[in-house]
Amino acid sequence: MGSSRLAGVPVPVRLGAAVAVALLAAACGSSATSSTSSPSTGNAANAGSSSSSASGVMIKTANSSRGAFLTDGSGRAVYDFLADSKNKSACSGACASAWPPVIVTGQPTAGSGVTASGLSTLTRSDGTKQATYMGRPLYYFAGDTGPGTDKGQGLNGFGHLWWLVTPAGASLTGNVTVSGGSGGTAPASSPSSGGGYGY
Repeated sequence: MGSSRLAGVPVPVRLGAAVAVALLAAACGSSATSSTSSPSTGNAANAGSSSSSASGVMIKTANSSRGAFLTDGSGRAVYDFLADSKNKSACSGACASAWPPVIVTGQPTAGSGVTASGLSTLTRSDGTKQATYMGRPLYYFAGDTGPGTDKGQGLNGFGHLWWLVTPAGASLTGNVTVSGGSGGTAPASSPSSGGGYGY
């Protein structure tokens, strides 16, 4: 008994270590398998929700002394460019730096005061999707400091006028207060003359 005890000490220790390693490997293997499949399911769900939130860039309305106009979901003003044609942007390069397109990864969603059927997208030359409203490509103005500012209103830049957009899909040309511009922009010379694509 003593000799088997003495001789048996290393054997159970080695055997126990081998069993522990095997159990650990099995546990890791099954844990790796389940964690591999589980995150991919989670990622798919997350991808769906993130795609839905990205595709859900909201366009809504705001009101000011100028009247009602469109903004994004955070209240940042969006503009249209009178050089554009229906569902086609004429603003790229330096123009798109000064007037960044409202880029989406899916269908924009309608907030309060916006006609949902008027929202769509166009594909830009770089392959990105730009939000449109009633066929008008939508842009931000780099000179705006955030929600509640609309310094791009009535500016003349890159060959044409820029206007806030009404909930009806027209250019908001009344009550223009010129606040200067950047990126090749200058104040509109005749605010009341802007107002359409001719469609």
